[in-house]
Amino acid sequence: MPKTFCVAGHDARQRAAAQALRLAGVRVVGPEDAALADYVLLPMSQERVSDEVARILQTARPGTTLLAGRPGAPLRRAAREANLPLADYFQRPELECLNAVPTAEGCLAMLLQIRQRTIWESCFLVLGYGRVGRAVARRLEVLGGHVTVVARSAEQRANARCAGHHAEPLTALATLLPVHDTVINTIPAPILTRAMLQKLPSEALVLDLASRPGGTDFAAAAELGIRAEHALALPGKCAPRTAGALIAQTVLAMIEEGEQS
Repeated sequence: MPKTFCVAGHDARQRAAAQALRLAGVRVVGPEDAALADYVLLPMSQERVSDEVARILQTARPGTTLLAGRPGAPLRRAAREANLPLADYFQRPELECLNAVPTAEGCLAMLLQIRQRTIWESCFLVLGYGRVGRAVARRLEVLGGHVTVVARSAEQRANARCAGHHAEPLTALATLLPVHDTVINTIPAPILTRAMLQKLPSEALVLDLASRPGGTDFAAAAELGIRAEHALALPGKCAPRTAGALIAQTVLAMIEEGEQS
């Protein structure tokens, strides 16, 4: 078990992660004491190297392991220059799986906030049936929504049918869009192009949960008058305490496995 953890960042998710680490019996220090740390827990999706992280990289002692979620190229480059090992905790399948729950709940919160109708007896088009797609579709059905899942994989469509959803291949998307005014995309590929968006009814809503750059042509959506939201990092925004605790559990498991190997 690690001796000392330095937790960088001051958002609610990082604070929750620090609290969960303390509850697990780990010593936690702030960025000012990075030189004392065996591990540094960095915030999720660092697209740039902040001044705080730059100072940590300068003061961390040799051998200190950096733990980050989806680190961007600048952070990876800075870690190499500092000769510090960097591990991506979001590559852990258990975190991807568990993170789907707060992502799905955040999606529901957005639907309830933006739409003017209940989820009950509303029709939803869910694109993709991976971890997030499954979590979203299941919760919509539980609340009385009517869900059609669109997936390229025959196995995913079969799983969707077994879960009680209607399922269609991706080739049917063009015929499904005109009869759905709420689309939830989880496919990280250019699915909702301008040509596809033009098929949506007026006042349609698109929630894109896929990682950058998403699967929606957002510029085209704006020109067409379609509200399209790229709903990134929902766990940290909608359930930061849960998201932080899940990160802490994941990095502790990574460290324990490393010590046992």
